[in-house]
Amino acid sequence: MSLDTWRSLLLRRDTGEIVTKALVRDVELPHGAGTMALITLDNGLDHTKPSTFGPQGMLALNGALDGIAARTDLAAVGVTGKPFVFAVGADLKGAATLTGREEAAAIAGLGHHVMRRLGELDVPSFAFVNGAAMGGGLEVALHCTYRTISSGVPAVALPECFLGLVPGWGGSQLLPRLIGPEPALKLIIENPLSQNRMTKGRQAFELGVADALFEPADFLEESLRWAAQVLRGEVTVTRTDHTAGDWAPAVQRARDLADLKLHGAAPAPYRAIDLVELARTASRDEGFAAEDAALTDLLVSDELRAGLYAFDLVQRRAKRPAGAPDAALARKVTKVGVVGAGLMASQLALLFARRLEVPVVLTDLDEARLAKGVGYAHAEIGKLQAGNRVSADAANRLKGLITGSLSKDSFADADLVIEAVFEDLAVKQKVFAEVEAVVSDECVLATNTSSLSVTEMAAGLRRPERVVGLHFFNPVAVMPLVEIVRGDRTDDAALATAFAVGRSLKKSCVLVKDSPAFVVNRLLTRFMGEVAAAVDEGTPLEVADHALDGLGLPMTPFTLVQLVGPAVGLHVAETLHAAYPDRFGVSEGMVKLVAAGKPGVHLPDLTLDSEAVALFAGGSSPSTADQVRDRVLRALAEEIRLMLDEGVVAAAEDIDLCLILGAGWPFHLGGITPYLKRTGIA
Repeated sequence: MSLDTWRSLLLRRDTGEIVTKALVRDVELPHGAGTMALITLDNGLDHTKPSTFGPQGMLALNGALDGIAARTDLAAVGVTGKPFVFAVGADLKGAATLTGREEAAAIAGLGHHVMRRLGELDVPSFAFVNGAAMGGGLEVALHCTYRTISSGVPAVALPECFLGLVPGWGGSQLLPRLIGPEPALKLIIENPLSQNRMTKGRQAFELGVADALFEPADFLEESLRWAAQVLRGEVTVTRTDHTAGDWAPAVQRARDLADLKLHGAAPAPYRAIDLVELARTASRDEGFAAEDAALTDLLVSDELRAGLYAFDLVQRRAKRPAGAPDAALARKVTKVGVVGAGLMASQLALLFARRLEVPVVLTDLDEARLAKGVGYAHAEIGKLQAGNRVSADAANRLKGLITGSLSKDSFADADLVIEAVFEDLAVKQKVFAEVEAVVSDECVLATNTSSLSVTEMAAGLRRPERVVGLHFFNPVAVMPLVEIVRGDRTDDAALATAFAVGRSLKKSCVLVKDSPAFVVNRLLTRFMGEVAAAVDEGTPLEVADHALDGLGLPMTPFTLVQLVGPAVGLHVAETLHAAYPDRFGVSEGMVKLVAAGKPGVHLPDLTLDSEAVALFAGGSSPSTADQVRDRVLRALAEEIRLMLDEGVVAAAEDIDLCLILGAGWPFHLGGITPYLKRTGIA
């Protein structure tokens, strides 16, 4: 396909592309090394709107390279980005508007046509990665002959598999040849499948992605000086050859990881692994042609549409939560109190201290429990220091912020107090009454309840309007969702404070109605209830537990129960059974499991515990795996419809967002509501 054909296909309609321009200026390199044509990628917006490549942006870069290729006076070509951003890849809005395979093939081919020119110029090319480099942005750098990177770069990534694509503009071929298949597959497969983990600039340098590392303050000047040294032969860049023996074990580990995470449910990671495997033997043309084919297939797939929908929820709706009050109403939080010193409370204390950088005091009735809770938080800070994630000074400062007290009088000057005690309404009501007696009238009281009524919890207080739900998920440091629960009398000031705190903690917040178990736990309990009921009826536990593997969920239902704790799961099931007895049952097997003190149905080596499994025996009406799957999905569809009718959240998108961020609903399926529609279940 020719450049003119690509242009006519891709520019015949307006996709709303914000065009990234390729601005060229001449730079005289130090020490007489010659003239460099320096290309700056810039979309003309501030750094919060990173530069991307749509068709017009790609053609702009191609035009700049046309001009450069016609010159004979250049010693080198350089590429850098606007402040804080190098480039972050393809224009995803444009990708969502592609209408067929011909257009998809055009965008795949155009990317290769333009980017590979950087590595095929008559003079050396240098990428000066000054800021975030993701997807196609990183591929621009990989096509260059040499790369420098700033130690301040916050994100280097090939996140395509997270969305349902592959690194299709050279990444799957160039990166493993540069740094080897194992670290390349870490960036291409492992990081995207681990909640889209990012690599920082220094880490990227250590992996070999860049040839030199410089500090942000004088990054470009030092990069130009280094480029001059390379051109003059004063610096030699050596690359490691990677043998056939490096490839097979790395590829197999990546396949095993994809199977563990996805069970074959999403095609993109497997296509990416195949491409990396191909990179060992393929020529550049063969490898790029294979990327074109994979990218063309995936650009028109349901998986990409689902991934883009999920990405939009996380990037946009999560940052503008529906129903959040005016942020100006939020009260300033200069000290936090945490009631309880168990594991959840200790995790909360650590999070508040790290993100808010304010004093946090835990209270408990028992000196030993209190010491254990504070000790846990301090030990976790020690681990952060040992891993070079915080300095020694910062670690000491954080430890100083987290203290313990046996008296709730220590909350007298707190602006926010959150309880994380046993999930019992009477206990929580008693705690709040004791806290209200000592705090100021402006202090916001929050509960981390996972299922109980915030309204009832506040009913006996002098000022119930100050009580709000802040439902965190375990592990607190990792899980990105907070369900913010508005009780019947919660006022806007308390609610705004909760949202402001959530943002400061770097969490995504969703406003939910005060209804039993809110969103995530209500749906997970319905989900688990149907699976457990099938086992009680006689379905083999292993069959029921793996009936939904084809969705690519992060773990099986009984693994989730073991993670949460059977007693906690049973308590939530009983709470929901009391509220909705016709839809939420209490599994006899689960009751026996808790009574027996079993931590779950799996042994430490992840094999089934025969004694635990026997507790579920007795039913005589087994189901097949397909029947269990259909039963579960239809139950979820029913429950979601009822939740929307009840106004538990503002819209279906909020349920989708809650399950993605709070339950690990796979990105490749999009949200649960479009998945249920797409599959004809709802």
